[in-house]
Amino acid sequence: MSLFVAVDQVEKVFSLSGGGQYVALKGIDLEIKKGEFVSLIGHSGCGKSTLLNMIAGLDLPTDGVVTLEGQKVSRPGPDRMVVFQNYSLLPWLTVRENIALAVDEVLTDIPKAERRSLIEQHINLVGLQHAADKPPAQLSGGMKQRVAIARALAIRPKLLLLDEPFGALDALTRGNLQEQLMKICEENQVTAVMVTHDVDEAVLLSDRIVMLTNGPASKIGGILEVDIPRPRRRMEVVNHPSYYSLRSEIIYFLNQQKRIKKLRAKKTTAIARHGLEKVNLELGFVPLTACAPLVVAKEKGFFAKHGLDEVSLVRESSWRGIVDGIAGGYLDAAQMPAGMPVWLTVGGHQDTPLPIVSSLTMTRNGNAVTLAKKFYEQGVYTATDFKRMLLESTEQQHTLGMVHPSSMHNLLLRYWLASGGIDPDRDVSLKTIPPAQMIADLKAGTIDGYCVGEPWNLRAAMEDAGFTVATDLEIWQGHPGKVLGVREDWANTHPNTHIALAKALLEACRYCADPENEPDVRSLLARREYISTNIDYIHLGNPNTFVCNLDRPMREYAHHLFFGDGVNRPSRTEHLWMMTQMARWGEIPFPRNWMEILERVCRVSVFSTAARELGILDIKYHRGPITLFDGATFDAEDPIAYLNSLEIKRDFSVAEVAIDSRPLVAA
Repeated sequence: MSLFVAVDQVEKVFSLSGGGQYVALKGIDLEIKKGEFVSLIGHSGCGKSTLLNMIAGLDLPTDGVVTLEGQKVSRPGPDRMVVFQNYSLLPWLTVRENIALAVDEVLTDIPKAERRSLIEQHINLVGLQHAADKPPAQLSGGMKQRVAIARALAIRPKLLLLDEPFGALDALTRGNLQEQLMKICEENQVTAVMVTHDVDEAVLLSDRIVMLTNGPASKIGGILEVDIPRPRRRMEVVNHPSYYSLRSEIIYFLNQQKRIKKLRAKKTTAIARHGLEKVNLELGFVPLTACAPLVVAKEKGFFAKHGLDEVSLVRESSWRGIVDGIAGGYLDAAQMPAGMPVWLTVGGHQDTPLPIVSSLTMTRNGNAVTLAKKFYEQGVYTATDFKRMLLESTEQQHTLGMVHPSSMHNLLLRYWLASGGIDPDRDVSLKTIPPAQMIADLKAGTIDGYCVGEPWNLRAAMEDAGFTVATDLEIWQGHPGKVLGVREDWANTHPNTHIALAKALLEACRYCADPENEPDVRSLLARREYISTNIDYIHLGNPNTFVCNLDRPMREYAHHLFFGDGVNRPSRTEHLWMMTQMARWGEIPFPRNWMEILERVCRVSVFSTAARELGILDIKYHRGPITLFDGATFDAEDPIAYLNSLEIKRDFSVAEVAIDSRPLVAA
């Protein structure tokens, strides 16, 4: 398909009555190919209709340019026909006359008889032969919209523009019209751009879905390619493997925009107090047992004790929400998977390096590999057993869940699989799923297992949906689990606040590690605003051996380490191991300047200051070399040689990663 419509750096500014200005759209770049169906989706006020009107020529951009087949769009024209939600039919004309008015006005160069034939053809196309002589007042809403579509198509436009064309229709009429529109567009190779609020409509009709961020200054937040083959049928498209992932992607985006809007409204200027640069903080977390230090610091008053009077804990459903909040500047700090600071710093998010500082390891351990119950019944108790089952299986490729590419869950799961001779990208399929969704997907059979933090492994065993085939203690005893992460520019701007935050969380970690406090911590975590689950699923300590107990029913607890020798101090060696593993699987290039990156990510000075001011001087920090369950010892002196020694891996690249400290500006 050739380039048909180009929207190049378009900006739209409206003048306000009081003399100010409102920036509706900013920096919009979009290319549409001939024959393509593109949907624009976003919340009300994001500029969808404004963008559509500029493509139509009904409005002009303040800056930038819109072109159709290389020609600048500067006014409306018959080569671009708009179908509005309110039909826009002349009430004194019949169906036939409404369509004829457009045809006779535009197609003056073709014979009258041919024009009549064209009018009848399009009346038939939308199934309105029986109502051709009726005025709009005698038509239903769906019939009126069919007249508007027929009128638009009858003048043979190069581009069909639809502004929520089915928004006012009942579900049955809307569904029928959607199928008719798809058929018409496919048979006539119509290029179309549609504004919609309907997620399912966008997935059903589109080749691509353009998602717009909230206004003011809306921009394109993402573009989804819809890989569902055509022709599509409304009742069948839901069975395509991509349908629900596309739908979930759009819903996530819309929900995130809604949350960002709330955070924007709530956001106030930094309040400096007690010698701290800022005491009003938004801290992100994901509902897992490992969020305990943040919950305890909030509920037991450790934040307030260290001068952080106004701390809000922002509950995100997935690690992607944490990434978006930190990258957008809506979160001051966050609980992060241990590998996320390095992943963000070297450009794992949108190929753009975002320097992140980690000054505290809040938890170690706490993860496990869970498989569906059926595998236990097939005698799968180890990675080697799983490999045998894969070789013998006649089923389609098996799918395993993990929570984020940078998470220890992903890295440990991949390491465990590879150690058993299983290529995690070729022999199985790994899918990113929010932690709380894991059990539902396991029960539904859409995944065969997962690696996740507690309480979701224990819960799967207790509900007899799955079993823990390997604890993380068996893979790497004492691995970092969750860390405190802040943007480097935030850390540089708020040095005293950063130390206060580390002190409060370090005290909370010590509180969580005291067995006497376990009932209190479990009770706090179970609350609706935190994990929101039955307290029986939440455990902190280690009542079992390190090795997974496969007896049924299994009761394998979390093994979290919150505090103690070598637990909380950030380790450059550990971050380097995670860096090598992400490069091993192609998540990032291995940075040639890895020593510089480790120096910037691991803010040991903040931890040391926090520990000293708390009087925690008797903890030993050296943890020794990293040795995993397969006996391989990580050589931190030569990470490239270590990478080359791994048998199963992707072709990794080595590249210099250019990092700058950008100012913190919320998008």
